[in-house]
Amino acid sequence: MQKIFNELTRRFKKNRGKLSTAQLEEFISQKVDLYTDIEQFMMILQASGYPISQNKNGFKLDTYFRSYKNQKFCIIDIETNGSKPSTSQVIEIGAIMVQNGKIIDKFETFVNASFIPEYITKITSITLKDLENAPSLKEALTALREFLEDTIFVAHNVKFDFSYLDFSFERCGLGNIANPKFCTIDLARRTFQSPRYGLAYLNEALNIDVANHHRAYSDAYSAYIVMGKSFENIPKSIRSTEELIEFSVSNIKSRKEHS
Repeated sequence: MQKIFNELTRRFKKNRGKLSTAQLEEFISQKVDLYTDIEQFMMILQASGYPISQNKNGFKLDTYFRSYKNQKFCIIDIETNGSKPSTSQVIEIGAIMVQNGKIIDKFETFVNASFIPEYITKITSITLKDLENAPSLKEALTALREFLEDTIFVAHNVKFDFSYLDFSFERCGLGNIANPKFCTIDLARRTFQSPRYGLAYLNEALNIDVANHHRAYSDAYSAYIVMGKSFENIPKSIRSTEELIEFSVSNIKSRKEHS
């Protein structure tokens, strides 16, 4: 499904953020199961967090038109009991909802699990006792889905958190994650100089006061501070959320063109 979500976004951007009903129906016929009609596809998109809306003229990609300064960003971090979601699982989720540079909501939960390797406990200090009365994986992910809505998925090393959670959502029968995403490491590299961009180093370099590194909420909070530092140096030519996402993965040459 990720390929379908990405292709749909490319179609929207090619058409300046808008698609007519006929254009969306054509896309569905080419890229999606033949038995899926436009109403079913819209339900899938909206349930998965894709930022799409409908009006009398057709459909629009909301992030193409919304100012990034007014956009809601959900900064997420997870702790897991292994590196591969196919053989392990999430044991803690921390998320911060940010708008206009301020925290407007937060989400934090342990996740019930039957084992934690000793090295994970040493890194995170999370024990099996901490997880005894925690929600199941499906319950925790359902709550996260409700919290995330159609906001922007942000993480420090977003590829790991996003792909791990996307696999977990699908495994629990909760569909996929269609929210747009960007990485605070990528954005930091394009907005300020630092010898290293790992979270532990930036915590010290930026004087970020967190109680526990390698804990989900604390690391999400650190990523929030890093994102705020990056936002101080976003080029004035960047206005929309979609432009911000594109800028975060731009190369040095295109970054200079925005300056």
